[in-house]
Amino acid sequence: MNLILLGGPGAGKGTQAKKLIDKFQIPQISTGDILRAAVKEGTEMGRKAKEFMDAGKLVPDEVVIGIIKDRLAQADCKKGFILDGFPRTVPQAEALDKVLTSLSSKIDHVVSIDVDEEALVTRLTGRRTCKNAACGQMFHIKFTPPKKEGTCDKCGTELYQRDDDNEATVRNRLATYNQATAPLIGYYKVKGLVRPIAGVGSIDDIFNKIVGIVAGGHACACGR
Repeated sequence: MNLILLGGPGAGKGTQAKKLIDKFQIPQISTGDILRAAVKEGTEMGRKAKEFMDAGKLVPDEVVIGIIKDRLAQADCKKGFILDGFPRTVPQAEALDKVLTSLSSKIDHVVSIDVDEEALVTRLTGRRTCKNAACGQMFHIKFTPPKKEGTCDKCGTELYQRDDDNEATVRNRLATYNQATAPLIGYYKVKGLVRPIAGVGSIDDIFNKIVGIVAGGHACACGR
């Protein structure tokens, strides 16, 4: 059960990944997390990554791939894994295929959570976060509004809109996704691995569609 979750910002990948982890007891492989862990542990690839990070540069693909290979080789990935935030581009997907072949593994499903772009804009721009860092409670002005406008239900602190949730930034993030990451759908479609999910409805509804896919029922689980 080796999965890749695809979908634009705000599609719900993180929420669904957490539910999949709980249900199937497989790890979520986040590139950010494993990069930080490799640097902290001082692995060979971690030391290489640190050189770029300390210089304020992006860590190149070959180093990221090396760190991902080390992580996928660990024992807790034997039952499966969920890739989060990787691959982002077709060249990364091609490199990942080589890594998995070397580990006698492969991707089983690429779940594409499809949500209309305007719906994603509404989801992201409507988010509000508690200014109290110790609280950090999140609300949505349309879907989960606070009882008192602009005030956290939990601690009474003022709510604010994060800089990356303003409309201009959200649309830029969506454009970046469409340009760089969406072509992955075409790459994996050729391999017969793409399982489209209509990302509308409740969190549990969407989760049940994904479970239907990984349980072998993908022919009727896409919500289309």
